[in-house]
Amino acid sequence: MRKNIRLFGFLALTALIFSACATAEKEEVLDMEMVRVEIQAMEDAYAAGEKAKDADAVAAYYSDDAISYSRNQQPLSGKAAIRANIADNIAKDTTENYNVYKVVDLFAEGNIAVEIGSWTEFDSSGNEKDNGNYMSYFQKRDGKYICVRDMSTTTAPVKSGM
Repeated sequence: MRKNIRLFGFLALTALIFSACATAEKEEVLDMEMVRVEIQAMEDAYAAGEKAKDADAVAAYYSDDAISYSRNQQPLSGKAAIRANIADNIAKDTTENYNVYKVVDLFAEGNIAVEIGSWTEFDSSGNEKDNGNYMSYFQKRDGKYICVRDMSTTTAPVKSGM
């Protein structure tokens, strides 16, 4: 009888272990190349919006609750404030310069992605004028990534008097 109870206990424990393993949710594996392509497409659309002087196209990059940390200014909170700043910069720009953005490194897990990128500013003749780096934090909302935080720096030396 004792032998039967031990055997039953062993079989019950084994069945419990296998059933626990079988019902565990499979973790979704991200295709990092697809994430990279999606984020680079967002950067390309951002640059195209800047070049077309279309503040709405540039602001489409951001979530409504985004915060943008730019060079030499206070952080901008919310898509409306970010868009207004973009529109103001576009209105003041008479240079016809344009920017190119490139994904340098990308980290993603679940619904979150962090991009480290580089930007280069060119004049209308294609000569490099400035360059720098940026970091963007994305959340996947409604099936697509959207920027909720970003920060940008320049590699140019600080001008005297700043």
